[in-house]
Amino acid sequence: MTYSGRVKVGGPADVQEAGDLQITKVAVGPMSNNAYLLRCKLTGEQVLIDAADEADRLLEIAGADGIARVVTTHRHDDHVQALPRIVEVTRAQTIAGEGDADALPVPVDLRVRTGARIRVGTCELEVIELVGHTPGSIALAYDDPDGIVHLFTGDSLFPGGVGKTWSPEDFRSLIDDVETKIFDRFPDDTRVYPGHGDDTTLGEERPHLAEWRERGW
Repeated sequence: MTYSGRVKVGGPADVQEAGDLQITKVAVGPMSNNAYLLRCKLTGEQVLIDAADEADRLLEIAGADGIARVVTTHRHDDHVQALPRIVEVTRAQTIAGEGDADALPVPVDLRVRTGARIRVGTCELEVIELVGHTPGSIALAYDDPDGIVHLFTGDSLFPGGVGKTWSPEDFRSLIDDVETKIFDRFPDDTRVYPGHGDDTTLGEERPHLAEWRERGW
């Protein structure tokens, strides 16, 4: 079946191929969080983005290849409910943004900032800090060999706007980071995989940047 990016809790995962990387998207938990399992098709190595909830479901999807690393996009509780169990079972390396690492329920093995690289077998994810939703929120960019950028944004960018913030200063920080580090850098066909809900592209969202900034959320 063709990948749609639309998943629901209790429903099947959705899988697509992106060069040498296979991306599996699944919705878990009471807040319908997206978790993404990335698998290098050449080596079988797997990395999980956001061990949000339903640890047994995530482990079932990972299967016999296990999980080498778990990357947490930000500190909020709904994104880390399965993290202790996943780490206990798989002994995966834990990775998070420097500003959020101390708030996670497990020790963080690798604290990352903008420009850091995370391996998925022969593939590579680039870390991009997007400060505002939380102090240590990160996005992850994978540039596949076909020229399409795949961007995992946590709760910093969604269809229809940036993530929730709790002060005007936080909003300005987030909208500035999203505009300069994401929209000013990547092309319209960049695919966006958020922490909740459906996927989008930068081209779909770009016309609305001024509107987001004016409304303040």
